[in-house]
Amino acid sequence: MITDNDLYLVNVSDLNQYLYCPRRLYYLMFYQTQGLNYYLADGRSKHKNQSRRGGWYREIYLKSEKMHMHGKIDIIEGKADMIPIERKHGDSYFDNDEIQLAAYCMLLEDYLEEPVRLGYIYLFGTNERYAITITGWHREKVIETVEKIRNMSLDSIPDFTDNPKKCTKCSTSQYCLPVESKLLESV
Repeated sequence: MITDNDLYLVNVSDLNQYLYCPRRLYYLMFYQTQGLNYYLADGRSKHKNQSRRGGWYREIYLKSEKMHMHGKIDIIEGKADMIPIERKHGDSYFDNDEIQLAAYCMLLEDYLEEPVRLGYIYLFGTNERYAITITGWHREKVIETVEKIRNMSLDSIPDFTDNPKKCTKCSTSQYCLPVESKLLESV
């Protein structure tokens, strides 16, 4: 029997959202509450205005029903060895960014039918890129997170993030209302 969940493909960028804060992804998925804040607007502008270079392929969309994922890789560099590049707004990157990159590597691997063991994270804030070797840990975390996202439901709101500083930059905080919600939940 095929269920709706069997057909549901997780957008790779949602892995990053989920790992940043599952509650954030919950509001994005079920209520389409993507607010527009400075960080989101600036990131979109930088993606759009990034210069083109030789040997790059920009914004390649791939999907894999086998892995239950789809997504648009920002840039693929190279002709013989195809290497995904994920561009980020800030001046540092985190584990959730590495997992997003690993998922893109896995999609590209599925498409090319050959191993993709390396990707880059480019940071607009420093104008530098960092080589990330895709490990077994990355791959396991991708698979685990995809399943967690596929099992999310409207009637089960995830807990708040353990790091309240994340709420200050979150584009869904005006819907999530973390301070107010915590006050009401404690009553």
